[in-house]
Amino acid sequence: MILSLSSSAVKEKAETYKSVPQQVRFLSESWVKGHVYCPNCGRPHIEKYANNQPVADFVCPDCLEDFELKSMRGALAPIILDGAYRTMLERLRSSQNPNLFLLSYDILDLLAIPKQFFVPALIEERKALSSEARRAGRVGCNIRIKEIPEAGRIFLVNHRRAQSKKSVLISWGRTKFLRDERELDARGWLLDIIACIDKTGSKEFTLDDLYGFELDLRAKHPANRHIRDKIRQQLQILRDKKYLVFLGRGHYRVAR
Repeated sequence: MILSLSSSAVKEKAETYKSVPQQVRFLSESWVKGHVYCPNCGRPHIEKYANNQPVADFVCPDCLEDFELKSMRGALAPIILDGAYRTMLERLRSSQNPNLFLLSYDILDLLAIPKQFFVPALIEERKALSSEARRAGRVGCNIRIKEIPEAGRIFLVNHRRAQSKKSVLISWGRTKFLRDERELDARGWLLDIIACIDKTGSKEFTLDDLYGFELDLRAKHPANRHIRDKIRQQLQILRDKKYLVFLGRGHYRVAR
């Protein structure tokens, strides 16, 4: 992987665009198309969709995974702006939601987030635009990237350091079982438990450790009156899916 956003020829073509955002988009998309492999199947290059594709920017011709690219300057933001709130929620409930690439074009970080990590709880409704705005009344949304569990934040490049392709493919494959859960609320529960495991700060933890998050989970799921039962149920699913290893007597370990 070439860790430079553009060659002199690409820069020259970018300068034909009048606005800085257009230049940045051209440079970012050119680099991804030329140098980024598919984190799902490992194909050396992914292909760019035609401009104005309503859902995604890139596709892998081999495994047909879609990717949306968002570029920014500086450190990758914990919250990113996205399009219309209602459209985003409809997308999450369909099969059209793409995976996400987040690119810092000056630090040169490339973060991939698999689509199974996007659930409505991560989507924050923004205030409607004022009547003076060009798109008055439009209600956009934010994506709270900071709340995505560690397993859903996979760096291909971290501060200009390409990560091992083998490790990227393994990390990507470890959570694909989440796609089997079509019901967003059920998938949200699994993601909440994975996030709680992250918060323990250790790859090995106990059932009692997760019971410590009971109040937090109750606040997120006020209709559920059996939080501890639900925690045990989700741990069983994660064990069956080989995300966790059961060590006995209420002890677990995140599988390698």
